[in-house]
Amino acid sequence: MRLSSEPAARRRLVALGGGALAALIVGLVAGSGGGGEDTGRGAPREIALREVDRLSLREQVGQLTISAFPDKRPPAYIRRRLRARETAGVILFGGNAGTPAQWRRLTRALQRNAHGDAFVMVDQEGGDVRTVGWAGPQKSQPFQGPAGEVTLGAQEAARQLHSIGVNVNLAPVADLAVTPVMAPRAFAGDVADKTSSAIAGMASGRVAATAKHFPGLGRATVNTDDGSATSSPDLAPFRAAIGVDVPLIMVSHALYPALDPKRIASQSRPIVTGLLRDKLHYDGVVVTDSIEAQAVLDRSGVATAAVRSISAGADLILTTGSASWNAIYPRLLEKARGSRSFRARVRASAARVLELKRWLGLR
Repeated sequence: MRLSSEPAARRRLVALGGGALAALIVGLVAGSGGGGEDTGRGAPREIALREVDRLSLREQVGQLTISAFPDKRPPAYIRRRLRARETAGVILFGGNAGTPAQWRRLTRALQRNAHGDAFVMVDQEGGDVRTVGWAGPQKSQPFQGPAGEVTLGAQEAARQLHSIGVNVNLAPVADLAVTPVMAPRAFAGDVADKTSSAIAGMASGRVAATAKHFPGLGRATVNTDDGSATSSPDLAPFRAAIGVDVPLIMVSHALYPALDPKRIASQSRPIVTGLLRDKLHYDGVVVTDSIEAQAVLDRSGVATAAVRSISAGADLILTTGSASWNAIYPRLLEKARGSRSFRARVRASAARVLELKRWLGLR
């Protein structure tokens, strides 16, 4: 996903050692990479499943969507969704707020309507790709230095983001800089080590990081925001991210013929469930790249794409245009009402989402 600072409503949209690093964020999302601290009332996943079962089906489906809006204040439709728990949270852009005071006022309003339960996401990779323009990392990923400096930069960025009510960062980019498409946004040198360092830095400030774009977009010659793309997987950075319990992994919209010759990654059960879940043993939250990407729209509308992604094993549908939720949410709800197997998928994904929310202090 390549985000602009002011998206249109319908735009397609667009050091620490290994042991210390793992210790810093072990238990970040119980089950991500295995294990989790017992709270005395059951393991975190078991607690989350009990919480899910207390929600209505409408609320469960809501936990699988992220909303967007272009205004500086939450509009009525966003306030309604949050109050009804029919969205898990929002993604914000540079046009939504400017000064720290404006950001805090906005995020407090969102949480007030969400019962204190909303994801507030931004895209804060560094350099030109920063939703919050005055916050770090100041340098883009290729220029963030060795792993220790990456950690320090992510720690400072997390402190700044947390201070204004942001709790999820859709970064770092874990792709390799093979082609010009991702080179301006990818780490130089040891990508796996620096990816892990960025995740650790964010975790220290209680901001959930997101490794993207699984299973690697570094070999694509087209950005999926702009058109259909084909790539080959590069798994080492994602293995490293999973090894330090990354809270979220963003799955790409590219086609990976070596893994699935027919379906793009975000809609591929062999990739999301077979590879990411079963072979790499990742049990954290899987979020799609922007569902309005041209690579998605080349194949279907956003509602159909959302059903395919959840069926494949994704947990969160990321919308970056304000109108998309209106098509996606009713279709997911209809599918859940009509299919027992899809309801089970909704339940499992909602539990992962609630588990992450619990870690972030949102429930």
